[in-house]
Amino acid sequence: MENPEHILIFKTNINSAEDIHCVKQSLNGHLQIEKWNIDLLDVDCVLRIVSQSLDHMQVIELINNHGYECVELM
Repeated sequence: MENPEHILIFKTNINSAEDIHCVKQSLNGHLQIEKWNIDLLDVDCVLRIVSQSLDHMQVIELINNHGYECVELM
């Protein structure tokens, strides 16, 4: 089970399988990301990332670089 301190949670506008495809390679290829998922059924299109070393701003920048919005959820 993951340590909750290492789970980063974001609201995004990634709301389709096509959108996921656009960010998938970057998320899968990022060496500091252990696991990730996007809940398309959630109204906030929640992105969850498990990482021991990434911080929220790094993830926001990664998603923004693909043209999507990404905001930390607390």
